Amino acid sequence: MSLKHTPLDNLHRELGARMVPFAGYDMPVQYSDGIIAEHRHTRAQAGLFDVSHMGQFVVQGPGIAATLEGLVPADLEALGENRQVYTLFTNDEGGVRDDLIVTRWGAEEFFLVVNAACKDEDRAWIESHLGTGQQLRELEGQGLLALQGPAARSALAQILPGVDQLMFLDGGYFQLGGIELYVTCSGYTGEDGFEISVPGDHAAALARRLLGLAEVAPVGLGARDSLRLEAGLCLYGHELSPTITPIEARLNWAIARSRRSDAARQTYPGADVIARQLHEGTGRQRVGLRVLGKRPVREGQVILDGEGNSVGEVTSGGFGATVDGPVAMGYVASEQAAVGTSLAVDARGKALPVEVCALPMVPPGYRRS
Repeated sequence: MSLKHTPLDNLHRELGARMVPFAGYDMPVQYSDGIIAEHRHTRAQAGLFDVSHMGQFVVQGPGIAATLEGLVPADLEALGENRQVYTLFTNDEGGVRDDLIVTRWGAEEFFLVVNAACKDEDRAWIESHLGTGQQLRELEGQGLLALQGPAARSALAQILPGVDQLMFLDGGYFQLGGIELYVTCSGYTGEDGFEISVPGDHAAALARRLLGLAEVAPVGLGARDSLRLEAGLCLYGHELSPTITPIEARLNWAIARSRRSDAARQTYPGADVIARQLHEGTGRQRVGLRVLGKRPVREGQVILDGEGNSVGEVTSGGFGATVDGPVAMGYVASEQAAVGTSLAVDARGKALPVEVCALPMVPPGYRRS
């Protein structure tokens, strides 16, 4: 099957990116400076990511907030205009079909950003629940850029005056040379930053303009993954799946309190399972793991207790360039999930010592006020 390309494909190649298949797209995993340098540059200044492979949907029509609340556990009725929320599509067993960001564009209009690997299924899932007068429109060919890091705010403000007034999970429309952009104060690195939805035929020009700023450098999927791992952020297909519930993933905060107590609003799939787990707890939990050595642990490796018994599995692992050592996340039996618990990971027959650590592993840099 041929790979799809984002609007920045030519620019990636011009910049010397190493391209790899990802979710059906040809995507940059790193540039010439390498993953560690890109990671550290994002933490220190500002990294520019191409996330145009993500699905961008607009859903609208009478009663659309209630319709979407039938699919996710967020309180969308109370969500303010140009505000966004992280939420989850769930299944009847309480598992996660996908995680997504929902932004309210108007009284009966929402903007959704979903994972690339799930977007076709997500579109069909949403459309199967739409009612009379409701519709979904996919922004096909639309670019999506993420500018992340402590210098992202001052850098973007040089191009889009006023954008620095956006706080975490705010959104707004901006004009650049007659082109309309929608900018949100969000991202998936744990840093302050923005995501910019831009018409595809203008995406490369915007990226070039941003890369012309001294504090901005291109960053690929490799550093995006190590950054989100240090930030304790779940990746669909790793920490989240149809067989993992939000409560097992320690995403209790993603279940709106207003949707927990009102039985009439527990309309999303698996609400009964999730409500029970909120009350009773779960048999396993997502944890951070600090590797007590230099050898990294990898996805799929078995986690062992002090007696060598299997108590879980690694879901993501790699080198954390900010903490300067190997880090990981995984699922362990709840009685082994306390911070400071000593465990081991079976790496091809060798037991590598690890310790359960607090998440996130680096302090978040979100600008909330």
